[in-house]
Amino acid sequence: MRRLRRALNVPVVAVLLYAVIMAAILWASYAGARDMGYNWQWYRVPKYLYTLTDDGFQPGELLVGLWASVRLSAAAFGLATLLGALIAIMRLSGLVVGPGVSVVYLEFVRNIPLLVLLYLFYYVLGPIFGLTRWSAAILTLAIFHSALISEIFRAGVNSVSRGQWEAADAIGMTRGQAFVYIIIPQSVRFMLPPLTGEVVHLIKSSAIVSVIAVAELTTVGRNIISDTFMSFEIWFTVAAIYLAVTLTLSFGVSALERRFNPT
Repeated sequence: MRRLRRALNVPVVAVLLYAVIMAAILWASYAGARDMGYNWQWYRVPKYLYTLTDDGFQPGELLVGLWASVRLSAAAFGLATLLGALIAIMRLSGLVVGPGVSVVYLEFVRNIPLLVLLYLFYYVLGPIFGLTRWSAAILTLAIFHSALISEIFRAGVNSVSRGQWEAADAIGMTRGQAFVYIIIPQSVRFMLPPLTGEVVHLIKSSAIVSVIAVAELTTVGRNIISDTFMSFEIWFTVAAIYLAVTLTLSFGVSALERRFNPT
Protein backbone atom coordinates (compact mmCIF):
# COMPACT_ATOMS: atom_id res chain seq x y z
CA MET A 1 0.00 0.00 0.00
CA ARG A 2 2.83 2.38 0.80
CA ARG A 3 4.42 1.83 -2.60
CA LEU A 4 1.07 2.34 -4.30
CA ARG A 5 0.51 5.59 -2.39
CA ARG A 6 3.95 6.85 -3.36
CA ALA A 7 3.35 5.92 -7.00
CA LEU A 8 0.05 7.84 -7.08
CA ASN A 9 1.83 10.95 -5.77
CA VAL A 10 4.10 11.07 -8.82
CA PRO A 11 3.04 13.94 -11.14
CA VAL A 12 3.42 11.75 -14.24
CA VAL A 13 0.90 9.27 -12.87
CA ALA A 14 -1.49 12.12 -12.05
CA VAL A 15 -1.20 13.42 -15.60
CA LEU A 16 -1.86 9.94 -17.01
CA LEU A 17 -4.94 9.59 -14.82
CA TYR A 18 -6.22 12.96 -16.04
CA ALA A 19 -5.51 11.90 -19.62
CA VAL A 20 -7.41 8.63 -19.23
CA ILE A 21 -10.40 10.37 -17.66
CA MET A 22 -10.44 13.08 -20.33
CA ALA A 23 -10.14 10.47 -23.09
CA ALA A 24 -13.13 8.60 -21.67
CA ILE A 25 -15.17 11.82 -21.49
CA LEU A 26 -14.18 12.78 -25.04
CA TRP A 27 -15.08 9.36 -26.39
CA ALA A 28 -18.46 9.34 -24.64
CA SER A 29 -19.20 12.86 -25.90
CA TYR A 30 -18.13 12.00 -29.43
CA ALA A 31 -20.31 8.89 -29.44
CA GLY A 32 -23.27 10.86 -28.12
CA ALA A 33 -22.77 13.68 -30.61
CA ARG A 34 -22.50 11.16 -33.46
CA ASP A 35 -25.80 9.60 -32.47
CA MET A 36 -27.34 13.10 -32.42
CA GLY A 37 -25.97 13.89 -35.86
CA TYR A 38 -23.93 16.77 -34.44
CA ASN A 39 -21.82 18.75 -36.92
CA TRP A 40 -18.38 19.28 -35.42
CA GLN A 41 -16.75 22.64 -36.22
CA TRP A 42 -13.41 22.58 -34.47
CA TYR A 43 -11.85 24.68 -37.23
CA ARG A 44 -13.80 27.70 -35.91
CA VAL A 45 -12.47 27.44 -32.34
CA PRO A 46 -8.93 28.94 -32.76
CA LYS A 47 -10.23 32.41 -33.57
CA TYR A 48 -11.87 32.53 -30.15
CA LEU A 49 -8.47 31.83 -28.59
CA TYR A 50 -6.24 34.12 -30.62
CA THR A 51 -5.74 35.80 -33.97
CA LEU A 52 -2.57 36.85 -35.75
CA THR A 53 -2.82 40.25 -37.41
CA ASP A 54 -0.40 42.80 -38.77
CA ASP A 55 -0.12 44.13 -35.21
CA GLY A 56 0.91 40.69 -33.95
CA PHE A 57 -0.76 38.31 -31.49
CA GLN A 58 -4.29 39.31 -30.46
CA PRO A 59 -6.02 37.37 -27.65
CA GLY A 60 -9.42 35.98 -28.49
CA GLU A 61 -12.57 36.15 -26.42
CA LEU A 62 -11.74 33.01 -24.44
CA LEU A 63 -8.29 34.26 -23.43
CA VAL A 64 -9.79 37.61 -22.46
CA GLY A 65 -12.30 35.71 -20.34
CA LEU A 66 -9.49 33.66 -18.79
CA TRP A 67 -7.64 36.84 -17.83
CA ALA A 68 -10.83 38.14 -16.20
CA SER A 69 -11.13 34.87 -14.25
CA VAL A 70 -7.52 35.17 -13.08
CA ARG A 71 -8.02 38.78 -11.95
CA LEU A 72 -11.26 37.87 -10.20
CA SER A 73 -9.65 34.92 -8.43
CA ALA A 74 -6.57 36.92 -7.41
CA ALA A 75 -8.66 39.74 -5.92
CA ALA A 76 -10.96 37.31 -4.12
CA PHE A 77 -8.03 35.29 -2.76
CA GLY A 78 -6.26 38.39 -1.45
CA LEU A 79 -9.38 39.55 0.39
CA ALA A 80 -10.11 35.99 1.58
CA THR A 81 -6.60 35.72 3.02
CA LEU A 82 -7.02 38.95 5.00
CA LEU A 83 -10.45 37.91 6.29
CA GLY A 84 -9.24 34.40 7.05
CA ALA A 85 -6.27 35.72 9.03
CA LEU A 86 -8.56 38.04 11.00
CA ILE A 87 -11.02 35.26 11.83
CA ALA A 88 -8.19 32.90 12.82
CA ILE A 89 -6.67 35.55 15.13
CA MET A 90 -10.05 36.18 16.74
CA ARG A 91 -10.55 32.47 17.33
CA LEU A 92 -7.06 32.04 18.80
CA SER A 93 -7.17 35.25 20.85
CA GLY A 94 -8.64 33.67 23.97
CA LEU A 95 -10.93 36.67 24.45
CA VAL A 96 -14.56 36.21 25.45
CA VAL A 97 -16.06 37.71 22.28
CA GLY A 98 -13.47 36.70 19.65
CA PRO A 99 -13.92 32.91 19.56
CA GLY A 100 -17.71 33.20 19.70
CA VAL A 101 -17.91 35.66 16.79
CA SER A 102 -15.48 33.63 14.70
CA VAL A 103 -17.36 30.37 15.27
CA VAL A 104 -20.68 31.99 14.32
CA TYR A 105 -19.07 33.39 11.17
CA LEU A 106 -17.57 30.03 10.21
CA GLU A 107 -20.77 28.09 10.78
CA PHE A 108 -22.83 30.65 8.87
CA VAL A 109 -20.54 30.67 5.83
CA ARG A 110 -19.77 26.95 5.71
CA ASN A 111 -23.43 25.93 5.91
CA ILE A 112 -24.67 28.15 3.08
CA PRO A 113 -24.18 26.92 -0.51
CA LEU A 114 -21.90 29.13 -2.58
CA LEU A 115 -24.63 29.79 -5.14
CA VAL A 116 -27.08 30.95 -2.46
CA LEU A 117 -24.39 33.20 -0.97
CA LEU A 118 -23.81 34.73 -4.41
CA TYR A 119 -27.52 35.42 -4.88
CA LEU A 120 -27.64 36.93 -1.38
CA PHE A 121 -24.83 39.38 -2.14
CA TYR A 122 -25.96 40.34 -5.63
CA TYR A 123 -29.76 40.37 -5.45
CA VAL A 124 -30.29 41.28 -1.77
CA LEU A 125 -27.26 43.25 -0.59
CA GLY A 126 -26.28 44.55 -4.02
CA PRO A 127 -29.15 47.04 -4.43
CA ILE A 128 -28.74 48.19 -0.79
CA PHE A 129 -25.00 48.87 -0.93
CA GLY A 130 -24.68 49.54 -4.66
CA LEU A 131 -22.61 46.45 -5.42
CA THR A 132 -21.73 45.77 -9.04
CA ARG A 133 -21.61 42.25 -10.48
CA TRP A 134 -17.82 42.28 -10.18
CA SER A 135 -17.70 43.46 -6.56
CA ALA A 136 -20.50 41.08 -5.54
CA ALA A 137 -18.61 38.17 -7.13
CA ILE A 138 -15.35 39.10 -5.37
CA LEU A 139 -17.04 39.51 -1.98
CA THR A 140 -18.91 36.21 -2.33
CA LEU A 141 -15.83 34.20 -3.24
CA ALA A 142 -13.71 35.98 -0.61
CA ILE A 143 -16.15 35.40 2.24
CA PHE A 144 -16.83 31.79 1.26
CA HIS A 145 -13.14 30.89 1.01
CA SER A 146 -12.10 32.99 4.01
CA ALA A 147 -13.81 30.42 6.24
CA LEU A 148 -11.66 27.67 4.74
CA ILE A 149 -8.49 29.77 4.86
CA SER A 150 -9.07 30.70 8.51
CA GLU A 151 -9.07 27.02 9.41
CA ILE A 152 -5.80 26.57 7.52
CA PHE A 153 -4.26 29.42 9.53
CA ARG A 154 -5.61 28.08 12.81
CA ALA A 155 -4.36 24.56 12.11
CA GLY A 156 -0.95 25.93 11.10
CA VAL A 157 -0.58 27.89 14.33
CA ASN A 158 -1.80 24.99 16.46
CA SER A 159 0.68 22.67 14.76
CA VAL A 160 3.56 24.50 16.48
CA SER A 161 4.28 22.80 19.79
CA ARG A 162 3.24 24.43 23.05
CA GLY A 163 6.87 24.39 24.13
CA GLN A 164 7.64 27.18 21.67
CA TRP A 165 5.18 29.48 23.47
CA GLU A 166 6.69 28.53 26.80
CA ALA A 167 10.23 29.17 25.54
CA ALA A 168 9.22 32.62 24.26
CA ASP A 169 7.61 33.42 27.59
CA ALA A 170 10.73 32.26 29.40
CA ILE A 171 12.93 34.79 27.57
CA GLY A 172 10.52 37.64 28.29
CA MET A 173 8.63 37.91 25.00
CA THR A 174 5.06 39.13 24.97
CA ARG A 175 2.39 36.96 23.37
CA GLY A 176 2.32 39.23 20.34
CA GLN A 177 6.10 39.09 19.90
CA ALA A 178 6.09 35.30 20.23
CA PHE A 179 3.34 35.07 17.65
CA VAL A 180 5.14 37.27 15.10
CA TYR A 181 8.75 36.17 15.57
CA ILE A 182 8.46 32.50 16.58
CA ILE A 183 5.07 30.94 15.86
CA ILE A 184 4.28 32.40 12.43
CA PRO A 185 7.70 31.58 10.84
CA GLN A 186 7.41 27.97 12.01
CA SER A 187 3.78 27.56 10.94
CA VAL A 188 4.36 28.80 7.38
CA ARG A 189 5.63 25.41 6.24
CA PHE A 190 2.36 23.85 7.40
CA MET A 191 0.12 26.52 5.89
CA LEU A 192 1.67 27.26 2.51
CA PRO A 193 0.82 24.03 0.62
CA PRO A 194 -2.88 23.97 1.62
CA LEU A 195 -3.12 27.72 0.92
CA THR A 196 -1.81 27.13 -2.57
CA GLY A 197 -4.33 24.33 -2.98
CA GLU A 198 -7.04 26.77 -1.93
CA VAL A 199 -6.08 28.96 -4.90
CA VAL A 200 -6.90 26.02 -7.18
CA HIS A 201 -10.21 25.55 -5.39
CA LEU A 202 -11.06 29.25 -5.73
CA ILE A 203 -10.32 29.35 -9.46
CA LYS A 204 -12.71 26.45 -10.00
CA SER A 205 -15.31 28.12 -7.78
CA SER A 206 -15.06 31.35 -9.77
CA ALA A 207 -16.98 29.73 -12.64
CA ILE A 208 -20.18 29.99 -10.60
CA VAL A 209 -20.26 33.78 -10.93
CA SER A 210 -21.34 33.27 -14.54
CA VAL A 211 -24.92 32.98 -13.21
CA ILE A 212 -24.91 36.74 -12.58
CA ALA A 213 -23.28 37.44 -15.97
CA VAL A 214 -19.81 38.42 -14.74
CA ALA A 215 -17.69 38.52 -17.90
CA GLU A 216 -15.25 35.73 -17.00
CA LEU A 217 -14.27 32.58 -18.87
CA THR A 218 -17.47 30.56 -18.34
CA THR A 219 -19.71 33.52 -19.22
CA VAL A 220 -17.70 34.20 -22.38
CA GLY A 221 -18.06 30.54 -23.34
CA ARG A 222 -21.83 30.68 -22.87
CA ASN A 223 -22.04 33.85 -24.99
CA ILE A 224 -20.04 32.25 -27.81
CA ILE A 225 -22.28 29.17 -27.73
CA SER A 226 -25.42 31.32 -27.94
CA ASP A 227 -23.99 32.93 -31.10
CA THR A 228 -22.48 29.86 -32.79
CA PHE A 229 -24.34 26.83 -31.32
CA MET A 230 -20.96 25.07 -30.97
CA SER A 231 -21.78 23.64 -27.56
CA PHE A 232 -19.42 20.67 -27.60
CA GLU A 233 -16.41 22.49 -29.04
CA ILE A 234 -16.60 25.53 -26.79
CA TRP A 235 -17.29 23.68 -23.55
CA PHE A 236 -14.47 21.25 -24.25
CA THR A 237 -12.16 24.19 -24.92
CA VAL A 238 -13.24 25.98 -21.74
CA ALA A 239 -12.76 22.78 -19.74
CA ALA A 240 -9.29 22.33 -21.26
CA ILE A 241 -8.32 25.89 -20.30
CA TYR A 242 -9.45 25.39 -16.71
CA LEU A 243 -7.66 22.05 -16.64
CA ALA A 244 -4.41 23.58 -17.89
CA VAL A 245 -4.54 26.34 -15.25
CA THR A 246 -5.42 24.07 -12.35
CA LEU A 247 -2.91 21.39 -13.35
CA THR A 248 -0.15 24.00 -13.49
CA LEU A 249 -1.10 25.20 -10.01
CA SER A 250 -1.40 21.60 -8.77
CA PHE A 251 2.17 20.89 -9.82
CA GLY A 252 3.18 23.99 -7.87
CA VAL A 253 1.30 22.65 -4.84
CA SER A 254 3.12 19.32 -5.14
CA ALA A 255 6.47 21.09 -5.27
CA LEU A 256 5.60 23.15 -2.18
CA GLU A 257 4.48 20.05 -0.30
CA ARG A 258 7.79 18.36 -1.02
CA ARG A 259 9.76 21.45 0.02
CA PHE A 260 7.80 22.27 3.16
CA ASN A 261 6.97 18.74 4.22
CA PRO A 262 7.14 18.88 8.01
CA THR A 263 7.89 15.19 8.41
